[in-house]
Amino acid sequence: MTKTLVAFVSAVLLSGTAAVAADWPAFSSLDTDGSGRISRVEWAKTVGTLKIDPAPTFDAMDMDNNNGIDEDEWIVAEKTTKGYTERCREATKSWCKDAK
Repeated sequence: MTKTLVAFVSAVLLSGTAAVAADWPAFSSLDTDGSGRISRVEWAKTVGTLKIDPAPTFDAMDMDNNNGIDEDEWIVAEKTTKGYTERCREATKSWCKDAK
């Protein structure tokens, strides 16, 4: 789990743009079949419409590698993305697009 989280954070940091934390969607809006998890197919269909920049990859969020993102994994991804955004904005010298 830690290895996957590190990979997710690294992918976000290397992307060069800050995530739009305010536009993080509700879990239920992506769980279109109501199964309690976001499948790879559901993610592929919706990721392009989300206002998350950069959007995390499905594999980075699927920490237990069961081919689905449950609510706990979704919460971790949201917190990580929002945390990155706040740190990026606070930076005085950064690769972040909006750093001052």
